[in-house]
Amino acid sequence: MSTPLKVVAVVGNLQKPSKTRALVDLIVETFSDFERIDARVIEIVDLVPGLATALDRNQVDSVTAEALAAVESADIVIAASPVFRGSYTGLFKHFFDLVDQYALANTPVILAATGGSDRHALVLDHALRPLFAFFQALTAPVGIYLSSGDFDGTTILNPEVFERIEMAANDVLPVARMLAERNRTVLT
Repeated sequence: MSTPLKVVAVVGNLQKPSKTRALVDLIVETFSDFERIDARVIEIVDLVPGLATALDRNQVDSVTAEALAAVESADIVIAASPVFRGSYTGLFKHFFDLVDQYALANTPVILAATGGSDRHALVLDHALRPLFAFFQALTAPVGIYLSSGDFDGTTILNPEVFERIEMAANDVLPVARMLAERNRTVLT
């Protein structure tokens, strides 16, 4: 039996409860229907005390350091943020500013976002995709975006999101499995 894939989601929310967290939970749940995974969700709001005051990696607290290490060792990263002023949240970006420059090279990444209206959907391609291109990550071709009209509170109402998540799973899970098996073989 194969080892579960390590899926680490970073949610750029600055409050709880969060629509973005609800979307990430659905992505993780759907992925677990297709593949054995070991999932962890990191919410930026929980890291604020140790992240917001750190100017570099050496200044983060142990909770933030452990979160950074989890992302850097993931088989799959889910990067999700609510949209503020046309982009991801500042602390979301600050978190990824502290990730090692080469740690995500060839790591499959799912991009997801939530925003007030459909006008913000381009955040996936104009903000998130370039950020992970810098890291040389393997971003899934399909991104997952929901606007506030797709929710009732944190309950997702839009059934089309399931198709997009399944497309992302089909794009990413086989690649992640192949890379994880190859990396485990190289290490042994």
